[in-house]
Amino acid sequence: MFGYVIINKGDMKFKEFDIYHAYYCGLCRMLKEKYGLWGQMTLSYDMTFVIMLLTGLYEPEETAGSCKCAAHPFEKHGMRTNEFTEYAADMNLLFSYYKCKDDWEDDRKYSQRFYAALLRKGYREIEKKHRGKTRKIEKLIGRLGKEEKKGCRDIDKMSGLFGEVMAEIMVCKEDIWKENLYRIGLYLGKFIYLCDAYEDIEKDLKNGSYNPLFGIYESTDFEEECRGILTMMMAECSKEFEKLPILENAGILRNIIYSGVWYRYERVRARRKSEEKEQAKKNE
Repeated sequence: MFGYVIINKGDMKFKEFDIYHAYYCGLCRMLKEKYGLWGQMTLSYDMTFVIMLLTGLYEPEETAGSCKCAAHPFEKHGMRTNEFTEYAADMNLLFSYYKCKDDWEDDRKYSQRFYAALLRKGYREIEKKHRGKTRKIEKLIGRLGKEEKKGCRDIDKMSGLFGEVMAEIMVCKEDIWKENLYRIGLYLGKFIYLCDAYEDIEKDLKNGSYNPLFGIYESTDFEEECRGILTMMMAECSKEFEKLPILENAGILRNIIYSGVWYRYERVRARRKSEEKEQAKKNE
C-alpha cells in the first residue's frame, strides 16, 4: 500500500521540489546507515510526508548537506535530516516487514518471506525501541488480516483498522497535538486502504483475492460511491491538518494532501474510462 502519499510535481515550484527531495534523500541515507542495503530498499515517499509534517509542527534542529548516491552518481544533491528522519526510518522498515509477512501468509510469496527474513534484525531493534507502538500496530494488522480472511465487506471497519495503523505511525509524542496527528493518520490511512482496493478491484476479482469493495462493485454508482468516500476521507484529513500551526513547507504539505494523494486514483479512473469507451466502440 505504499506509493499513494506523493507530491503533484506539476503543481510544485522547483525550490519546493528540491526541499522535498532533500528530505527524501535524508530518509534514504538514514535507512542505509541504520539498516543496511536491505533496509534502504524499503524507502518510500509516504514516510517523507510524515517527516515533513512532524518537522513543520515541531521545528527540530536539522542537519543539511549534500551527497552522491547510486541513483545520482554524477552530481551532489541536497539532503536534510533531523530526529524525525530516524523515527520515519524505523516506521518505514517496521511497516515493510509487516507487509512482507502479510504477503507471505496471504499469497505464499517466497520472495516476500525471504525479504522479511532479511529485515528481521532491524525489526527486532525497532521492537525494543518502540515496544508499545510496535505491539499496537502488530495487533491492528493481525485483526485486519483476520477480517480479510473472513471476507468482511464493512468498508468503514476495514479501512478504519488500517487507518489506526497509520494513526499510530503519525503520533510520535504524547502532547497537545496527539489527537490532531492521530486523526490525520486515521483518515489518511483509510484513504490509502480504499485507494489500494479501488486500484486492485479487477485483479482481485480475477485472482479470487480479498477486496473490501466487492459489495459495491456491481453497483452502477460504483465510481461515484468510491469518489465520494475517498473525498470524505481526505476532507477530514485536511481539516485536521489545517488546525496545526505549521508554517515551514506548508505549501509542500498542502500539495500532497490536496493533490498528490489523488494522482494514482485519477490515473486508474482515466484508464477505466478509456477502456469503457473502447469497449463501447467494439459493441457498436
